[in-house]
Amino acid sequence: MIFRDADIPFIEDFDLDMVPRGSVQRFWLKIVTDGMGTPVCVPLLVARGQTDGKVLGITAAVHGNELNGIPVIQRLFAGLDVDQLTGTVIGVPVVNVPSYIRFMRRFPDETDLNQIMPGKADGNISQVYAARVISRIVRHFDYLLDLHTASVGRINSYYIRANMSDPTVSRMASLQNAEIVVHNLPSDGTLRGAAEEMGIPAITLEVGNPNVFQKGKIKDGLTGIRNLLMDFGFLPGEMEEHDTHNNTVYCASSFWIYTHTGGVLQVHPGVTDYVKAGEVIATMRNIFGDVIKQYLAPRDGIVIGRSVHPVAQSGARILHLGVVG
Repeated sequence: MIFRDADIPFIEDFDLDMVPRGSVQRFWLKIVTDGMGTPVCVPLLVARGQTDGKVLGITAAVHGNELNGIPVIQRLFAGLDVDQLTGTVIGVPVVNVPSYIRFMRRFPDETDLNQIMPGKADGNISQVYAARVISRIVRHFDYLLDLHTASVGRINSYYIRANMSDPTVSRMASLQNAEIVVHNLPSDGTLRGAAEEMGIPAITLEVGNPNVFQKGKIKDGLTGIRNLLMDFGFLPGEMEEHDTHNNTVYCASSFWIYTHTGGVLQVHPGVTDYVKAGEVIATMRNIFGDVIKQYLAPRDGIVIGRSVHPVAQSGARILHLGVVG
């Protein structure tokens, strides 16, 4: 079936009762208006089963250049059998529409939308946008999977950030069969943190790299979400194993290592590589090619993500090191 924009209704507010049981519906949900007074709308996909139950929310592109989550949501909904579904699945392929259409990470006022959640109803333009995403979409969720990627100039493993001290959140994270799971309390301002403050168990899925579609990462993200749907009783069936099944590395914490001086940076280990304390992890050269600094791993760990941009100022990121345990 070919859908046209005219087939998809524009709505001012969303309620689950707008979706008949046993159906999949698409909506353009008005969030704000732009400087011309034209509505800025977020796309919603909603699958409601024949039997009511919990609501799983899946969000992507909170940063406008984080694209891998979009086909994860598209493919999930393309394969959902609502006749077998218990409860509701809500997909938001693009949360940050103004940044997505401008090929930008940050909101047009240069704000990181994932640092100001839950926003302010009477705040500035990014705060109002964030507040309406929470009040018009996220409040409907019982669980949240928030899909991200690395930022520009960096690459990521497929890893999960989750509060592993929460049994439900820990279960959600473990079902993803990711390469790495990092115990990480939700920081103030994140969508995950705002959801957890509302009593919604939430995890962040870091699904690869920015500005690209990566088939392997997309497949892994999709498989993990389907696993959760089956384990949590949304769908019947047997969970599918990733190639990484039983090889997930669990990290008690993680941290970034930064440069002290600027120059031309070469980071040596790859993502998911293990490093030993004292091992050379990066070399800094001046513009003439002379080595001016070598950076050593401060402790044993696993590389979660790393810089791939050779031009580095003082304080640039080198790599994201996970502390295994």
